[in-house]
Amino acid sequence: MLKQQLQQKLQQKLSPAQIQVIKMLEVPALELEERIRQELEENPALEEGRESDEEAEELDNQNQEDEGQNDEFDLEEYVADDDIPDYRLKINNASKDDKHEDIPFSAGMTFHEFLIDQVGLLQISQKERLLVEYVIGNIDDEGYLRRTPEAMVDDIVFYAGVETTDQEMEQAVQYVRTLDPPGVGAFDLQDCLKLQLERKDNTKTIKSAQLIISDYFDEFSKKHFDKIQRGLSIDDETLKKVMAEIIHLNPKPGNAWSGNILEKSMSTIVPDFILENIEGQLIVSLNNANIPDLRVSSTYNEMFQDYTGNKKNQSREMKDAVMFVKQKIDSARWFIDAIKQRQQTLLTTMIAIVNFQSEYFIEGDDTYIKPMILKDIADITGYDISTISRVSNSKYIQTEFGIFPVKYFFSESMTNDVGEEVSTREIKKILQDCVENENKQKPLNDDALVDVLKQKGYLIARRTVAKYREQLNIPVARMRKEI
Repeated sequence: MLKQQLQQKLQQKLSPAQIQVIKMLEVPALELEERIRQELEENPALEEGRESDEEAEELDNQNQEDEGQNDEFDLEEYVADDDIPDYRLKINNASKDDKHEDIPFSAGMTFHEFLIDQVGLLQISQKERLLVEYVIGNIDDEGYLRRTPEAMVDDIVFYAGVETTDQEMEQAVQYVRTLDPPGVGAFDLQDCLKLQLERKDNTKTIKSAQLIISDYFDEFSKKHFDKIQRGLSIDDETLKKVMAEIIHLNPKPGNAWSGNILEKSMSTIVPDFILENIEGQLIVSLNNANIPDLRVSSTYNEMFQDYTGNKKNQSREMKDAVMFVKQKIDSARWFIDAIKQRQQTLLTTMIAIVNFQSEYFIEGDDTYIKPMILKDIADITGYDISTISRVSNSKYIQTEFGIFPVKYFFSESMTNDVGEEVSTREIKKILQDCVENENKQKPLNDDALVDVLKQKGYLIARRTVAKYREQLNIPVARMRKEI
């Protein structure tokens, strides 16, 4: 049965230019460069180079026409606080005049390749070699074997077509444990430390260390040194020597491999803003060193003018060509305008943040950071809070004190004993200093930290101190204790 009804619905549509602006606000400098390179490859109407005055005027006129068609559109309504996607950390610093030459470098063997390379030195059969290599394939980057031999016996039949027994697989695991680095192939931390101690000389200190790991591991992990001393009947000096041996063991043998270090070292941070202090005057600029100037291709503009000027006797193919050229030119204009709006929004927001936190940027001391939330900057700039959030996420600023994430300068406020508002950053800095300078044999617990802050004029509850300590990745007092 057909039924006819009237429905009222409110809809708002985004133009391509508005969508471009929203997306551009999210991306940091590294991803923006990659995004521009991608657009240059995909859109032939977009090219590198500075616009002439006539081209700039034409672009402004076009933008005014687009804005006139969307007078009732509010961009801020469409900017939400969704997660910023992880950027790809790819960069091409070469200009069009540079030579593109590949510079070879040696990355060496990976951790797993290093282990397999040692298998050739073992006096084992071909089947045992297959089992050992399969075990190595199950070792994670930290050097641990997180699977049981029984589970691997079932899987190797399906993956490699090799039938084996639990005993044979356990023997393969034992072969792997003889490889370097010491501790590889362990099931857990306790097992890893045992394997490393077995490789050392059988001295009295090592024997005591082995006893601690095997019989008093729970007390060791919780730093209950008094229980260990009573159990082993050893004095303070002996305990210090034994603990020194254990502490120098590697809890993650795989992480010591140079391949992992190389991979980590290839990640880098490129600041989006540069702050200069010129005789007390703070100057903020965008890091546009690798961002090329963009313009609409004059060739495509002339092509479009020729097509539109010859409207007589236009074939269907000619009309399709005109539509294609117009689409590419519009897309190029939208992209250029989005880049400009992004740069202006970022610069305006960062200048407001620097002016708000000017004392910190001049002195470089965390205690000068004022309480500042997104709404404070939104009120100054006139932008929506969600816009400020997008600008501050995944962006970095280079100062004379180092490179910091923009979000670092936002913090909540608390009131001290004289009624002044102070930043939680200042309180955390005091907590960190207290822990760094404490007596490690008698570290300060949360109650003691509360008393220290109270003496400095900060009346804070114990649970708040515990929360700040956890945010600073500072363990509880018992775990900070040293002999």
